[in-house]
Amino acid sequence: MSDSNNYNTQFIEVVKDNDLPVTDILADVYTALSEKGYNPVSQIVGYIMSGDPTYITSYKNARSLIMKAERDEIIEVLLENYIDTRLR
Repeated sequence: MSDSNNYNTQFIEVVKDNDLPVTDILADVYTALSEKGYNPVSQIVGYIMSGDPTYITSYKNARSLIMKAERDEIIEVLLENYIDTRLR
C-alpha cells in the first residue's frame, strides 16, 4: 500500500533569458520613446504603474525589451539612482 501523503517537492530554477542590465534597457527604451516624439518619463511611469506594455512603443523593439525587466527591478534601479545622485 502506497502512502498518498508522500509528495516530492519539485524545485524549478528560474533562468532569465536577459543578460542586459535594467539601466541599459531603460536607456534604449528612453531613446526609442524620444525618437518617436513621446514624453519618455510619462510613458515609462504609465507602464510601471499599470503594467500595460502599450505605454511603450514597439519602435526599435522597445516594448519587448522593457518587458524583459520586472517592474519592481525598474523601480529599484530608478530609486537607487535617485538616492545616489540626490541624497548622498
